[in-house]
Amino acid sequence: MLNNDVLRSLRYTLNINDEELAEIFQLSNKTITADEVSLLLKKEDEEGFVLCDDELMAHFLDGLVYFKRGKDDSRPAQPFELPITNNIILKKLRVAFELKEDDMNQIMQSVDFPVSKPEMSALFRKFGHSNYRTCGDQFLRNFLKGLALREQN
Repeated sequence: MLNNDVLRSLRYTLNINDEELAEIFQLSNKTITADEVSLLLKKEDEEGFVLCDDELMAHFLDGLVYFKRGKDDSRPAQPFELPITNNIILKKLRVAFELKEDDMNQIMQSVDFPVSKPEMSALFRKFGHSNYRTCGDQFLRNFLKGLALREQN
């Protein structure tokens, strides 16, 4: 799934404008203007579309965690996990929105995409673990849709 699609979805979920999205980037020490954000939010076939690379997405995800939960200045910032995968996006969203396993399952059930507990926990395993499972685009799309429904209520 394109990082740009994730940004567009989360902007809708949070119900924020380009300036507020730029402020989330700045929470993780990435300076970006609202005009640059608007280029990232364009569709692929629109003129001026700019691809959101993994480093930029990592800044956004860390900024989102700080935006939703606050920043603890007594702890050093964690290094970015690159490349950004759907599994990493899912992990960061779980942290940012303070979601428990039951919350995650409810989100997936709300979009008629039920997932068993072992399947869900496999998505959060470390890469290389025997029970690790790659998070597919369809799963992440449905999760973002369910998250939007949850946050809009």
